Amino acid sequence: MNKFFFKQSLYISIGLLISQVSLGQSRIQKSFNEGWKFYKANNSTFFTDFENGQKYFENQGQWTKLEVWEDIQLPHTYNKTDMQLDRNFFEGKAVYQKSYTASPEDKNRRTFLKFEGVGAVAQLFVNGNYIGEHKGGYSMFAFEITNSIDFEKENTITVVADNKSRKDIIPINHFLFPVYGGIYRPVHIITTNKTNFVVTDQAAPGIFIKQKNVSAKSAEIHVEAKIETKEKHTQKADLVIEIKDMAGKTILTEKQAISVSPQGVTYVNEIINMKSPHLWDGIKDPYLYSLTAKLVSNGKELDVVKQPLGVRHVELIAGKGVFLNGKKYPMFGVTRHQDREGFGSALSFEQHKEDLMLIKEMGATTIRLAHYQQSPEVYSLADSIGFLTWAEIPFVNRVSYYENENAKQQMSELVKQNFNHPAIYIWGVHNEVYSKTADEQVPVLSRELNDIAKTLDPDRYTVAVTGYNVIDRQENLSTDVQGINHYFGWYGGKIEDLGPWAQKVQQDFPDYKIMLSEYGADGNIDISKETVEPPTDVISGKAFPENYQTETHIQQWAAIEKNPIILASYLWNAFEFAVPAWNRGGVNARNLKGLITFDRKRKKDSFYWYKANWNPEPMIYLANRRDSLRTNNVAKIQLFSNLPNVKVTVNGKSYSAKQGVNSKHWVIENVQLQKGENKIQVSGKNGNTELTDEMIWTLQ
Repeated sequence: MNKFFFKQSLYISIGLLISQVSLGQSRIQKSFNEGWKFYKANNSTFFTDFENGQKYFENQGQWTKLEVWEDIQLPHTYNKTDMQLDRNFFEGKAVYQKSYTASPEDKNRRTFLKFEGVGAVAQLFVNGNYIGEHKGGYSMFAFEITNSIDFEKENTITVVADNKSRKDIIPINHFLFPVYGGIYRPVHIITTNKTNFVVTDQAAPGIFIKQKNVSAKSAEIHVEAKIETKEKHTQKADLVIEIKDMAGKTILTEKQAISVSPQGVTYVNEIINMKSPHLWDGIKDPYLYSLTAKLVSNGKELDVVKQPLGVRHVELIAGKGVFLNGKKYPMFGVTRHQDREGFGSALSFEQHKEDLMLIKEMGATTIRLAHYQQSPEVYSLADSIGFLTWAEIPFVNRVSYYENENAKQQMSELVKQNFNHPAIYIWGVHNEVYSKTADEQVPVLSRELNDIAKTLDPDRYTVAVTGYNVIDRQENLSTDVQGINHYFGWYGGKIEDLGPWAQKVQQDFPDYKIMLSEYGADGNIDISKETVEPPTDVISGKAFPENYQTETHIQQWAAIEKNPIILASYLWNAFEFAVPAWNRGGVNARNLKGLITFDRKRKKDSFYWYKANWNPEPMIYLANRRDSLRTNNVAKIQLFSNLPNVKVTVNGKSYSAKQGVNSKHWVIENVQLQKGENKIQVSGKNGNTELTDEMIWTLQ
């Protein structure tokens, strides 16, 4: 994919998501991220006079006023440091407040606040009036504030955020990953005319785009619109659907006369037949149209919504693979957590983009966004780059038996809010939650979650994930696909067990759609070791040398690519991430399974292993470069390269390299090292261009 195409595609996808500011005066969406102030409650008993912006602490029955506001800009989290250090992090309430002056022009319009993510419970107040509450730290939500705004004076917007673990909100704990507190994603203020596409349908876009009978010859595009009016009479209007190509040229327009009732919501369906569509073809060609839905009355545009349109068809065939537009698609997969060292989850668009471009550099073609709904910017980037994407809710790790309603809410939000992203091909209903029988809460709730996803979106697949290497566990059988998290050689067994396991699955479950949803091992980039040795304790061990992680990925990717019963695999994880409850591998509060360090500054050997296997760009890389202090004068050298031939010299002496587990793995056995420094050099040719790499090992 050339750079110009990517820039154009990225512009369209992100533009459709966040830049609906200049769509005439029908709908205006603006950033609401500036000018906030904030204070943390410190888990004390407190009372807030929201209207006057004052905070009061209770002390021996007396309420004492404190001025403790801090000026901030969104996105913001109050856990960016403490949750990345240890388990002694702040967990509780914080208050955000902003002054807002409404434009007189909006007096006869509707006004909404849309939040992309608040961790984990948010209560909204306008001028001291309680507007509503949202439970769940990862999904978007929108509230109408039209009737609470004062157009004569300044308004006070207050949000109380609370990230304390609760049994009734998923995830119910901070054990596998931290739920950062605060308004950690952007906020938007939206104004519309009184007749508009619905904004408050769980923050969904107001239109849902379905695709039927997709091929290179034709495609049916079904648009389902939800429309409402606050006028007193039925509104006559036209629903106009426009499809534009990548260059912004209108290629199709359909118009339908409609009547919008002042009671309830008006549902409208429109079908557009596309001839010879330019298909969205993953990494190879992520072509995006734009689809604009307009409400027009007497020549006046009442409302408008733009969404991306990537025309594609995805099919999963047991034992064969994933097929995109009728062709087998290489499922080179990684997982991604959203947090970053020093920032927590309060990331900028540029940081999200950097993550996905690092994943693209590795050569990945598909991403599992674990274990929760991620920023809308991330899904939009996936559309533009071409990653087939697995989206899921945070029903993960533990159950409380009180989370049913919230899990259903978050499942509905995930599907509705992200329905139109062409990158998403599968919805995840849970990860590693268990029961003893099929009659218990987890299997029953999983069936209900699956039904929500399939009812809202019957055209996409669903998946549930178990941490056992057993295919037909009762918790997983409600979905279209079974995901298996298994860390052969880390949490059990040996590295080489993955291949025989896959062969046994092929024999016993040939008709099942199965994915290896997590695999890998921890690796501390700052701990080196001369020999590869299995860990003695993966729960409390203090030293996780990087070379064992490297060996795990070398052997296990070679096994995965030989076993077609694994329709897709997702290595764990693209990036290191915070786990406050952990103290393992030499770094506190850190999961070290990432192939890139928490600060995104260093890439481990395993990153280059996958780059050699997945990214067709010619490359050569010497592995184990950090295992540089040697005690044995006879050594094995290995390198990763997708070149047809490589040359190796050690201290000027040539050695023959043979292929190891596959054609990208090169091994040089029985290398003689001399005392002191040993210069190891490799080279290979791509046409007339020579690629080289070198490293120094020191024999002590």
